[in-house]
Amino acid sequence: MWDNGGVIAKLSGRVAEKLAEVVVVDVGGVGYGVYVPLEDLAAANTGDPIRVYVYEHIRENSHDLYGFTKLGAKKLFEQLLDVTGVGPKMALNVLGVGSADTVRQAIAAGDTKFIQSATGVGKKVAERIVVELKDKVGLVSTADSNALFVGSAQAEQDEAVQGLVVLGYSLPDAVKALTDIDSQISTEDRIRQVLRGGRA
Repeated sequence: MWDNGGVIAKLSGRVAEKLAEVVVVDVGGVGYGVYVPLEDLAAANTGDPIRVYVYEHIRENSHDLYGFTKLGAKKLFEQLLDVTGVGPKMALNVLGVGSADTVRQAIAAGDTKFIQSATGVGKKVAERIVVELKDKVGLVSTADSNALFVGSAQAEQDEAVQGLVVLGYSLPDAVKALTDIDSQISTEDRIRQVLRGGRA
């Protein structure tokens, strides 16, 4: 069922510490240092329960654990590792520029500039990621999935999308929330309708 290249598939415990990009997960008194995406790092609070799906990266002189609170993020991480020239740290950096859904959206839209915003990712690697994964990232499992894959450049030009992002929405959630709202009304009214649950 699990193909992690190792025996640790999942860790469940409590957040003992946060160290830069590492979360220390206390499992029965044993602390596991796990590299996590920025999204998961920001959501992890010391003392809180946490469950991460683990990818083990074993080399001759090291044994690193990469953890993800969502299976979808772990799958995307593994897909990134299949791209020539992308290692675990770089893949994690790519996931650090947005949620897994946002990164998928950028790849599907061919937005290499967005991918290049990740630390250590140059133009050639970004182009390789798009070319190799554009048809593999898949759609998220939601009835409105098509709305999440509007090109990020187009979405960023929508003032209502920008307004919702400022209010705390992720880019894919903002695009999805505005799907059924009349695009001809004012930006303010579109945002108000979303905040009221989509009703005028």
